[in-house]
Amino acid sequence: MAETQFSEFENSVPHALENSVEAEASQGDSGLNLFWRTFFLLALLLLGSILAWLQTLRALEFEPRAIQTAQQLASLVNLSRAALVHADAIARVSLLKTMSDEEGLHIVPREPSDQFTPFNSDTTNRQIALELTTRLGPGTVVASSVNAQPGLWIGFVIDGDNYWLLTDQERFSPASKQTWIIWLVVAGALSLAGAALIARLINRPLKELSFAASRVREGNFAASRLNESVQTNEIREVNIGFNRMAQRLAKVEQDRAVMLAGISHDLRTPLARLRLETEMSVADLDARAHMAADIAQVDAIIDKFLDYARPDKVKLNVVILADVVDACIYSLKDRDDVRIHVDLEDDLLVQADEVELGRIVSNLLENARRYGKSPHTGVAIIDIAAIARDEWVLIKIRDHGMGVAEAQLANLTQPFYRGEAARTAANGAGLGLAIVDKTVRRMGGAFVLANSKSGGLSAHIKLRRGSHL
Repeated sequence: MAETQFSEFENSVPHALENSVEAEASQGDSGLNLFWRTFFLLALLLLGSILAWLQTLRALEFEPRAIQTAQQLASLVNLSRAALVHADAIARVSLLKTMSDEEGLHIVPREPSDQFTPFNSDTTNRQIALELTTRLGPGTVVASSVNAQPGLWIGFVIDGDNYWLLTDQERFSPASKQTWIIWLVVAGALSLAGAALIARLINRPLKELSFAASRVREGNFAASRLNESVQTNEIREVNIGFNRMAQRLAKVEQDRAVMLAGISHDLRTPLARLRLETEMSVADLDARAHMAADIAQVDAIIDKFLDYARPDKVKLNVVILADVVDACIYSLKDRDDVRIHVDLEDDLLVQADEVELGRIVSNLLENARRYGKSPHTGVAIIDIAAIARDEWVLIKIRDHGMGVAEAQLANLTQPFYRGEAARTAANGAGLGLAIVDKTVRRMGGAFVLANSKSGGLSAHIKLRRGSHL
């Protein structure tokens, strides 16, 4: 039976109630929060700067280095050629050995059958080869390997004979691609770490301000104080201004509560005198009954003001839901204009203030009794159901009346709002549902109103599930 009672509830307002407690947090999680947005912007800026720096280095450093390397290699070839040309046969052998031992330069004859790989593996190497060809003449060959032997090979001509000059390529090659990749990875990682640190430092005050604002919104002014001794002038001024604002709001809230309580209390004395004078002075029984009813109505409105002005702090205990419901419906069992059906899961426990929870249920029952009567029978049929869902208890109180226009549902929990257009005979102060919503939120739960598909208004309450007593 309970599952059937809640099937409509779970289908009609799943997002409104099931996620209402986490709604504010989920709003913060939807999309990109400020920290990640700042982080990505800083990371994009830093990585863009690294790439721009790399392109600048290629234009201003790599090309001049290629020209300088070609000049050095051309000088080696020219010096070697001149030394060999002017040396006799005996001295030439000794010179070649000395160049090999001391300078790492090897000069060997170039054979027509030699197999070589051109020195053009990247842009810098191609530019070096082009510069060497320009400086040494059209017969120049630059290779990265000859006959499968790696090195920097330069083919040149001495008196019509072709020779190879072999030198160590590492002496003239710039940093390898692997070195550049490692450097870029390290620089990128450090840049991202720096961006995360900067974003954290920038967003920490905003996060603290957001947290404090949420506490103020919930009425917890004591937990909303910000640090007024921070080093940054602008943040310190914002924190000081926010603290002063929170203090003013707390004072306004306190004054409002005291004012409502004072006014409500002071009205009780003349109401008591009016009641006494009515009983003693009015002879007409019908007029006396109407006057007594009006005085009772004003007294009930004063009770609503006192309930609404009640402090926000509540002490939560584990409460047996069935006991609270039984106590609330006891006074309505013998009325002819109301019928109540109760369907609760066994041993349902909730975390709540027992007195406040009783006020909530009583308010909703009275609201359903007044405004939820069937237009055909004039009797208010009220269904009370509750079911456990994980760590929550879902409570539903539904009438079978005319319901409320969808446009008015969101306003019903606003203080002093009364939806006479949809639900007639509204003679209260418009605080009943506002008190329910405020009290449920104070107990860490959620409250939602919705029209039932089969007619009538449903009040949905979500409270945390209690552990066994």
